[in-house]
This record gives sequence, C-alpha cells and structure tokens, in this order.
Amino acid sequence: MDAPHIRPGRPPLVLTVAGSDSGGGAGIQADLKTMLALGTHGMSVIAAVTAQNSLGVQGYWELPAEAVRAQYRSVVDDIGVQAVKTGMLASSELVETVAELLGTTPAPVVVDPVGVSKHGDALLAAEAVDAVRSKLLPVATVATPNLDEVAQLTGVHARDEAGLRQAADAVLSYGPRWALIKGGHLPGEAVDLLTDGTEEHWLRAPRHDNRHTHGTGCTLASALASHLAKGLPVPEAARAAKEYTTGAIAAGFPLGAGLGPVDHGWRLR
Repeated sequence: MDAPHIRPGRPPLVLTVAGSDSGGGAGIQADLKTMLALGTHGMSVIAAVTAQNSLGVQGYWELPAEAVRAQYRSVVDDIGVQAVKTGMLASSELVETVAELLGTTPAPVVVDPVGVSKHGDALLAAEAVDAVRSKLLPVATVATPNLDEVAQLTGVHARDEAGLRQAADAVLSYGPRWALIKGGHLPGEAVDLLTDGTEEHWLRAPRHDNRHTHGTGCTLASALASHLAKGLPVPEAARAAKEYTTGAIAAGFPLGAGLGPVDHGWRLR
C-alpha cells in the first residue's frame, strides 16, 4: 500500500481568543472547525466557558485575566501566529487584557465584537462596551460587527444599505483599519459592506431559506482571519470568507430542539 501523502511545510497559524460553546456551533469550536476547513492550523485562548445548546445560553463563566494572558503568551511566544481573531470576551477586564496583548503582536487582527448570542442572550457585560470601543477596536485590522452590535457600540441603527455606510463610518471612528458591517439582518439578499473609509467593497450573496444559522458571525470572522494568515489582502480575504460562510449557511442543519449550526465542513460533503 502506498504511503499517505504528507504535505511539506506547515499550514498558516491562526489564533482565536473567544468563548467556548458547549453545543459546538459557535465560539471556539466554530472557529477551530473553520480554520481546519480552510487549511490553517487553529489555536485557542479560551476567555469564557458557556453552557449553551440549540435553545440558547444557560450561563457563562469568564476565566481570570491571568489565565487568558498565560494561554496567549504560551502560544504566541513559542509557536507564533499569522493572524488573530477575537470573539466573546465577556468583561471589561478581559477586553482590556486582550487588547494589550494584541498590541504587542505583529499580525493582522480580526475583532468580532460579540455582544449577544443568536438567541438574544447577552455575552458581554454592559460596562465592557466602552472598553471594546476604546481599547479593542483601535487594535483591529478588521472589525466585523453585525447590526445589533453596531447599535450597541455606536448607537447607529442601520435599516438599509445606506445605513450600512453610516454604520461603517461610526465603527471606523473608533480606530479599526477596516470595518466589515454585516447586513444579514436586512431584508432581501445577504449584503455586507467592507470599507476603510476610502474604498468600498459590497459583498453580496443570495439569502438561503434556512433557520439553522448558529455560529455565522464566528465563522465569517474566523474565515477572514484564516485568509489573512494566508497572505491575502483584506478585500480578497473578505470575499473568500463570505463565499465560505454562505456555503456553510446553505448547508446548515437541525440540531436539538432549537436553532441548528452552519455546516463548517460543507466543502467536504
């Protein structure tokens, strides 16, 4: 029997700093599945642990800042990273800790400013919103808020494509190099706006009639980080991430009694 083919070298290195989703559809679990599906090596810093299933989030517990810092330094100092993605950080202390760590890391950073779950459960303490604005967004290469998170961070309520421009301007005012405003909550096709304040890229895809969309935001941000780790420019990385996520949504499947997840392995089916 022939020996299995072994690819020379190593895959690009991507680190996620986020919360654990016990149901496996979002959070750290979705991030690592996405990174694997896109040919990168995913690593993790767990910032919080959730009790979570298809019906919602029953509770969460944040880790101590020193545990988050130790995980991050263990990975970055020994292995290194070529892109970092952040998700649920839960508290102002963890937001500030992670922002400080990111400021010392010479790699692109995708910030998914997770505020609420797909079911509407709060995943960020109210007093931590200002820390996201003042500490985390300024170190982001790309910030990827959905419309609810834009409203939470900026007070802007986007209701149409023109509103996406206003939302992007408001997010960019806090310092990220690029804003990817996710318009998935708007009617019609699924349209997102990527801009650095100078150039605009409209990312469009057909809307799939599928309620099983748990983990969509985590998946898009992780896909974007994975493509940045491969060396793609931000606009190309965003388009590739949108394509992957659209396919994952189309293949989403039922799980439990509530909302099922997107299918991170859809290209392997």
